[in-house]
Amino acid sequence: MLRISAMSYAWTMSEIEQVAAESWEEWVADNDAVVLDVRQPDEWEQGTLPGVTLISITEIMDRIDELPQDRSILCVCRSGERSQQVAAYLAHNEYSNVANLVGGMHALGLQS
Repeated sequence: MLRISAMSYAWTMSEIEQVAAESWEEWVADNDAVVLDVRQPDEWEQGTLPGVTLISITEIMDRIDELPQDRSILCVCRSGERSQQVAAYLAHNEYSNVANLVGGMHALGLQS
């Protein structure tokens, strides 16, 4: 699987906004954000969030142009690790307001 290293883009965890599971809906509403689920298709089958954009981490480099640069983006995955990597990648590619869902779908109780 393709791994996007957050460190290779010089964005540390503290430079990407971290959104707590209990406040993700408020953050999305307040920021008119797109929710980007970067898990794999077999994980999507287990359930995802309403209105989410589905682009797996393995496809993000090829499909980045599908994401609006003029809107905030909340990245989610199972645990928050892959979504952190994608958030750093998006920030490196001039997406200005990108955040990571801390603990991912697991923190929401939607994936073990």
